[in-house]
Amino acid sequence: VFSWLAWSVCGLTLVVLTLSMLLIFLGWSTPLPRGLTPWRDQIVISLGIIGAPILGGLIASRRPRNPYGWLWLGFGLGLACQSLAMSYEAYALVVEPESLAAPRTISHVLGLGAQVVLTLVPLLILSFPTGRLPSRRWRPLPWISTTAGAVLLLLVLFFDNPDQVGGAISIAAFVVVTVIFIAILLSALSIVVRYRRAVGAERQQLKWFALAVVLIGALVIGHLLFIDLLMPEALLNLLDAASTSVLYVAVGIAILRYRLYDIDIIVNRTLVYGVLTVMLVLVYVGSVVGLQYLLRALTGQESQLAIVASTLAIAALFNPLRRRVQAIVDRLFYRRKYDAAKTLEEFSAKLRDETDLETLNGELLAVVRETVQPERVTLWLREPEEPR
Repeated sequence: VFSWLAWSVCGLTLVVLTLSMLLIFLGWSTPLPRGLTPWRDQIVISLGIIGAPILGGLIASRRPRNPYGWLWLGFGLGLACQSLAMSYEAYALVVEPESLAAPRTISHVLGLGAQVVLTLVPLLILSFPTGRLPSRRWRPLPWISTTAGAVLLLLVLFFDNPDQVGGAISIAAFVVVTVIFIAILLSALSIVVRYRRAVGAERQQLKWFALAVVLIGALVIGHLLFIDLLMPEALLNLLDAASTSVLYVAVGIAILRYRLYDIDIIVNRTLVYGVLTVMLVLVYVGSVVGLQYLLRALTGQESQLAIVASTLAIAALFNPLRRRVQAIVDRLFYRRKYDAAKTLEEFSAKLRDETDLETLNGELLAVVRETVQPERVTLWLREPEEPR
């Protein structure tokens, strides 16, 4: 029954998204005025939503007693309703006026999905990955955030834009939105608290979530640093959709525990190749600009030689720089693993030169203590057989 209900909600959400995409394709050739979301942005937003109901359906159908999957189903349905509100209003007001009933009223009601989504965000963060709160001390937070979300929902329902009404309504809307954002920040803090206490599989689950959050945070910081001026808008929209898809995949792997322990390798490679890419880009741009300036000063004109030389320099630097970055990342973020590797290398060197058996026994026990860190360790050597 629960599995059928979960997939029914997922199917309903996908139907709502399909209707939104249908309206987008029907009105694609009609330019939209300022104030309405462009068709291209709407299609990217819709594509970025698809993973939410599927993730919720997978979790809720396999673990129906865990409320986390049902929260994702509500989150995905709210996003889908918001997407349909944008496309419905644009199509009914611009593409085919008066072709659809009550465009402003229906789009306003569907747009309440945005408030539902905002209300569910603290709960999604706070209850990850077990579906329960980190401790009883966190119990007031979901009640406060949910109450604030319900008040915001009512304000938006009865007042189209509470910020423009003025007076007590505008102040109330500002207060409840502030409360929700504070709840989101505190919920993010709960992940840190939970990680410090977690062991085993739960710690790995939190690492998957943290990886997705870091990638999304990097994209947000990029927007704040005016990356919009350096990249086409369509590519930025695709990156936004891809970042949300990464979140869905990370949460799905964390909850369903498929290849859970690969996260350390993925984080390691992400750090290494992220830093390596930034360094190579800086080297490439700096060398191209510098060589072009030098060649212009010598010959009086630009040359493709600067680009060719910079490309060859990047190819020559890739492997040495990658090894160097890998060593730095291991030393800074994987210190225990780095120290263990160094200890094994030193023991291998001693093993080639040392001949005294008692000394090797002591060295072997010391290496095991440093690398594996067991509670206790003993070494048993079989007695040599008597010669016949």
